Amino acid sequence: MIHFIVHDENDSVGVVVLEGVQAGDALAGWIMDQQRDIEIQANDDIPIGHKLAVTDLAENDTVIKYGTDIGRVVAPIAAGEHVHVHNLKTKRW
Repeated sequence: MIHFIVHDENDSVGVVVLEGVQAGDALAGWIMDQQRDIEIQANDDIPIGHKLAVTDLAENDTVIKYGTDIGRVVAPIAAGEHVHVHNLKTKRW
C-alpha cells in the first residue's frame, strides 16, 4: 500500500494519499520519476493531501515539490514531519 507520493528523488516533500496517517506509522512511499519505493516513519498526524518531509530541512532551506520551489522553511523540519503553514512560507511576500 502506498501512503505518499514523491514526484522526483530531488523533491523535499511528498503528498499523503491515504486517510488516517498518524504519528509513529511506518509509511510506504513511491518516487514516480524513478519508479522507486521509499519508507519513512511519520512524526506527526498528517491529513490526506498534505505534505510530508522526505528529508531533513533546516530553517531557510528551499522546499521542492514536483521539481518546483514552493517556499522557504521557517522552522526546522525533520524527515517524517508534516509540512504546512506552520513551518513553510512562500517566498512571494
